[in-house]
Amino acid sequence: MSPSAWFSLANPFALLGWLILIAGLFARSGSAWRSRLLFMAGRVWPLVLAVGYLAALVAHWGSAPGGGFSTLDEVAALFASPGNLLAGWIHYLAFDLFVGRWVVDDALTRGVPKLAVLPCLALVFMFGPVGLLLYFVLRQLLGAGEPVHAH
Repeated sequence: MSPSAWFSLANPFALLGWLILIAGLFARSGSAWRSRLLFMAGRVWPLVLAVGYLAALVAHWGSAPGGGFSTLDEVAALFASPGNLLAGWIHYLAFDLFVGRWVVDDALTRGVPKLAVLPCLALVFMFGPVGLLLYFVLRQLLGAGEPVHAH
């Protein structure tokens, strides 16, 4: 299967993981559904994406002569390969979803209002670290310091 075809599968798969994560955020506290949804979205989904990442790495290893991580030019050469670009994209999808789960866990244990968490999750999904930064700023502004209860 081509990198473009894998890309077309990875994106909706990741989006479904985010929707499951949001459903888990709003599921009733202490319910088995919440636990299952958060486990699926924040553990199973990122691990499946990690398998896809590994498969893309193995399938496209060595496909970018001159590529590497020592200089910006080497990174640009590395991502000139569609297969390596796919691997990099899946890397983002997996880690951003994992970070999204962390944000949800932290928000639930600190009593951060769920509706306030949604924009943070949207930004983690679209811009990774920017969403994480917003969450920390929001948490500070709301005075959500020590965990208040388990979810």
